[in-house]
Amino acid sequence: MILKMQIPSPGESISEVEIAEWLVADGEYVDKDQIIAEIDSDKATLELPAEESGVITLKAEEGDVVEVGQVVCHIDTSAEGASKDKTNDIIESTHNVETEAPVESDNSKSEILSPAARKIAEEKNIDVTSLKGSGKSGRITKQDVLLGKPAMGKVDDSKRSETRTKLSMLRRKVAERLVSVKNETAMLTTFNEVDMSAIFELRKKYKENFKEKHGVNLGFMSFFTLATVRALKEFPAVNSMIDGSEMISYDYCDISIAVSGPKGLMVPVIRNAEKLSFKGVELEVKRLAERARDGQITVDEMTGGTFTISNGGVFGSMLSTPIINPPQSAILGMHNIVQRPVAIDGKVEVRPVMYLALSYDHRIIDGRESVGCLVHIKEALENPSEILMDDNIEKALDLI
Repeated sequence: MILKMQIPSPGESISEVEIAEWLVADGEYVDKDQIIAEIDSDKATLELPAEESGVITLKAEEGDVVEVGQVVCHIDTSAEGASKDKTNDIIESTHNVETEAPVESDNSKSEILSPAARKIAEEKNIDVTSLKGSGKSGRITKQDVLLGKPAMGKVDDSKRSETRTKLSMLRRKVAERLVSVKNETAMLTTFNEVDMSAIFELRKKYKENFKEKHGVNLGFMSFFTLATVRALKEFPAVNSMIDGSEMISYDYCDISIAVSGPKGLMVPVIRNAEKLSFKGVELEVKRLAERARDGQITVDEMTGGTFTISNGGVFGSMLSTPIINPPQSAILGMHNIVQRPVAIDGKVEVRPVMYLALSYDHRIIDGRESVGCLVHIKEALENPSEILMDDNIEKALDLI
């Protein structure tokens, strides 16, 4: 029986995908539920499992853009698994033929070298494969070698190479969205700095108990998320979007967080962050990060955010101007924490300082809202026990 496998729908509003990579060879025996391909949509990379066991025949190539429901392979369910060996033999045979070709080419090039030309080429370590012979029947002469020797400052193109790789559909879509943001929004960025001393002290004192009880680290993201939620409630314009001639404001905070996945940067969403505690935020960040890392994140988990937090500090970034994640109107950029000299009560002290950046769409967010929002975040981070924990740290961390 021949089973025709079709591309399933990755999610609502997605009509086509790209074959990112076939994980099996044409004619190979596959098992039911074995991952046979990775497919890219404009929002995520998904895995395609075999629906039955049998010998597979590929009907689409890597890089092909195919519609949802289109047949991309056949599986002969009546075939036996021995065809795997046949596939390996074909691949090995092809490899041997390809290996022999350059050897033959090199030998033929060597045969048309004159003795004097060969000697100079060996002494000067000149690659003769790029030279054209001016002698009889294309024979490479001494003069050809001397003329072909790279001059001082001249680039030897024979030792330079370049690689072209087709961008995945996900990467192309990200590129389009980023360019559209720059072209279609009045993006502006405001900056501030945060003294992280108070958070450092809290984490040092409570992180072991927090991890022991909840099974997750007490990281920076919970502090920043809860500080952001508080600021967004005070400045709702920052938690809004433009839809045509209207502004949509939200009474909830779905916070998108930028995390690194196997296919690049992904932005899953923490739903209703305003209802979460420190424990809730950390557990959700861990869950989403693991799903992104394992390639299990879904389209639904990456859509619908109202505000984004991006942590470039994990890569060592000192300062940046993050680009808005459309259709949102603002994004908070975190950066690395560096020991810096600061003035405290007229004295210079060394404190752990982080630079923050808030990029926003100036069409609906004015300077008062943007600067005020960032200052509110700064205040909460520099005095977390009072502002974020109501002076009851153990209760806020769910330790009692």
